[in-house]
Amino acid sequence: MTKRTPVEDVPIGGETIRLGQFIKFAGILDSGGEVKEVVADGFVTVNGEVDRRRGRQLAVGDVVGFEGRRFRVAE
Repeated sequence: MTKRTPVEDVPIGGETIRLGQFIKFAGILDSGGEVKEVVADGFVTVNGEVDRRRGRQLAVGDVVGFEGRRFRVAE
């Protein structure tokens, strides 16, 4: 049985946000260059699946994973 990492809620103050913006807004990474690289290299998951699109629209409830941590888009 695998233990799931707890999810950290990140309120975005709206209903949608782009993946790259969310990663910076949540403080997961600091620079746009880092975000571009890790997303393109497949190190980021959205709802458990690798997504290489920085511009992907996230909605409230989506869960972003990076380096063993999980962050949920919250309103």
